[in-house]
Amino acid sequence: MDINVLVVDDEKEICELIEIYLEKEGYNVFKAYDGLEAVNIIRKEDVNLALIDIMIPEINGYKVVKKIRDGGKIPIIMISAKSEPQDKILGLDLGADDYITKPFNPLELVARVNAQLRRFYEFNEVKTEQSVEKIIKHKELTLDTGRCLLLKGEKEINLTSKEFKIMAMLMRRIGQIFTKKQIYEEVWEEQYFGEDNVIMVHMSKLRDKIEDIPKEPKYLKTVRGLGYKVMD
Repeated sequence: MDINVLVVDDEKEICELIEIYLEKEGYNVFKAYDGLEAVNIIRKEDVNLALIDIMIPEINGYKVVKKIRDGGKIPIIMISAKSEPQDKILGLDLGADDYITKPFNPLELVARVNAQLRRFYEFNEVKTEQSVEKIIKHKELTLDTGRCLLLKGEKEINLTSKEFKIMAMLMRRIGQIFTKKQIYEEVWEEQYFGEDNVIMVHMSKLRDKIEDIPKEPKYLKTVRGLGYKVMD
């Protein structure tokens, strides 16, 4: 299977450097030097992962991420010289799966690309042992793990890959409380170092998408001091 990676940065030298390392891994690379060009490539080409700088001309990186998320679930890694926590949180809130700051080690970037693609395609692969649990229904929600879809009634809820993994984890065990550590380590597949804001941002975004009144949730409950659960 050919894997196409879109690299978006207005610094051509950075695009070319990333391209060299990704092509060594066997990936096909599309390059864009502004946000408008990036959006056009996404519309025309079969892109499997996007690396997007924030400070780019025409359409900034945040808006590019939002446009991608409006119509797709591919992994997105944001690249930026901005290293403040609020910048990272905003990127994740808009739908990015990872965030790396400049200057970066190209080998680390390649490792993150490999990890995101591995997790995305392993998660989306329909496994035989999960076939009996392909569709989970709870109240108005229907989780289709075979097609990676969440429906509320007849309406499809557009989720990022991380949001879908969180919902799959919680809906497979209705009523069970999961700690932030459990959620982070299962969904991100990394050791938890107190990334409270990351979990909170994703839960807030999920409530905005699935709840009629996010401040009065019927599905996603915060159990103070313990974690989160889907209410039975």
